[in-house]
Amino acid sequence: MTPRLPQGVLGLHALPADHHEGPWDSIFVPGDLKDRLLRHCVLVLRHGRRLAQLAGPPHGLVLLAGPPGTGKSTLAQGLAQRAALAVSDLGATTFVEIDPHAFPSDMLGESQRAVSRLFHETLPELAARRPHLIVLVDEVEALAVKRSTASFETNPVDVHRATDAVLAGVDALRSSCPRTIVVTTTNFPAAVDDALLSRTDFVAHLDLPDDRTVRRIIEHSLAEITAVWPAASAARTDIAAIDEAAGLLRGFDGRQIRKAVLAALIARDEVAVDPGQLTGQDIVTAARTVATRNSPNNTAATGLPDHATV
Repeated sequence: MTPRLPQGVLGLHALPADHHEGPWDSIFVPGDLKDRLLRHCVLVLRHGRRLAQLAGPPHGLVLLAGPPGTGKSTLAQGLAQRAALAVSDLGATTFVEIDPHAFPSDMLGESQRAVSRLFHETLPELAARRPHLIVLVDEVEALAVKRSTASFETNPVDVHRATDAVLAGVDALRSSCPRTIVVTTTNFPAAVDDALLSRTDFVAHLDLPDDRTVRRIIEHSLAEITAVWPAASAARTDIAAIDEAAGLLRGFDGRQIRKAVLAALIARDEVAVDPGQLTGQDIVTAARTVATRNSPNNTAATGLPDHATV
């Protein structure tokens, strides 16, 4: 029987682990953002106790902000694996995934108590198992509501108190478990409480891919396909087709770009039967279809995902 996880804990893993390889390399961002993010986490995980002696020690708090589909959660998962590898000489890392939506309650005071238990009991207990702890909180705005703009009519007092509990919990976790990283993500940074933002050590803004990044995502997706169907390598080396597809997919997020490449596998009956027959023209056709159906100028567009292209 699978052990029951504590309230709000979606997943619990020991890292590094082979099955966690992949996410880090699949996310492409401009510049050295990934390198700086990894260095920050390694610093805190390795030297958290010494850093705690400083007048303004880090909270170990990271925020990944950006539109949906820009790879925030995938980047966070990959970061956990890479950071765990970088400090594995000192021991393993516990990786905890938190569901912020598991804490709000209609019962007065219950949200606050549940959040307090998470930071003062659950996470310290998990941190005691291994030398390092990495926590992932997706959609952190659900847990730390921006109190300055939240209405007490639409947001009960309990929600405001829950935000207070998050702030107190983050401070307590820094003191009791200094070799801890808490990675948070949000699609709406303006909705995150200012006090939590002020505690954040590293803020990374992930935007929609630029032209070079669009091309890299297409190339990576094709590399994965040809690793499974080597005969499809002709499509991977069709530079002109890749350039054209990248131009068509400018302005789309990373998830949509990968789905467009995947859609090329159903561009023709022959390719659906044997993906090894994939061509550069199939990629262009799929990209043009996705771009047309999702264009803001397409009056037939509904704003819903086009499942026919997946």
